[in-house]
Amino acid sequence: MDHAAELTEEQFQRYARHLILAEVGEEGQARLLASRVLVVGAGGLGSPMLLYLAAAGIGTIGIVDDDRVDLTNLQRQIVHATRRVGDLKVDSARDTLAAVNDGVRIETHPLRLSADNAAALIERYDLVADGSDNFATRYLLTDLCFRLKKPLVAAALSPFEGQLSTFRPYLGAGHPCYRCLFREAPPPNLVPRCEEAGILGAVAGVLGTLQAVEVLKEVLGLGDSLDGTLLIYDALGARFHRIRIGKDPECPTCAAPLP
Repeated sequence: MDHAAELTEEQFQRYARHLILAEVGEEGQARLLASRVLVVGAGGLGSPMLLYLAAAGIGTIGIVDDDRVDLTNLQRQIVHATRRVGDLKVDSARDTLAAVNDGVRIETHPLRLSADNAAALIERYDLVADGSDNFATRYLLTDLCFRLKKPLVAAALSPFEGQLSTFRPYLGAGHPCYRCLFREAPPPNLVPRCEEAGILGAVAGVLGTLQAVEVLKEVLGLGDSLDGTLLIYDALGARFHRIRIGKDPECPTCAAPLP
């Protein structure tokens, strides 16, 4: 969609509360409708993020997930319904989002990202939002988003905490990547997965919603980016902490100049 394209009467009504914001207005809403965002993972983080991105009018939303809906997901993965247990998560999420906003395009990718398929997929989108639950995917996205110059909004969860940041290392000095923060993945036994450690379901909702806010800010060019900052949410303490992230001059991903 052309940023200059006029909104329809239905869009004026649907996005009325965006349009009256001086920081968004018709031009900003048109920018949202023209944008293409790839969401990796339709689980605890992806669920609230997808719902809010669709409601906001992100014009094209890609969903990557090769998993199927399980009954244990429903305690936190709010984009899925009980009747969809056993279905592909991308199909379940697509149908839910269509019911929220049938004016956005949903592109489903029922696959696991790998070095063989990720680059071609990421190239088709303006921004990547990482809601995955494994380090292999996080590092793959880190490397490819740097190489392809795509903003990466990434979050992670633990039982009662969450972390969130935005990475734009292709901008150079002062713009770290995920590997500047965590050079290598920790041993598997130090960071147990959700099915081993458990999680308070609403914590995923907090982080996924915050992630959606940061995606919308990046698309609209609003406010202060989390680029260079790690935001930590402590649910039990009802606190947020901000930590500055420095660019690692020896980072194996982003220390070398782009070709």
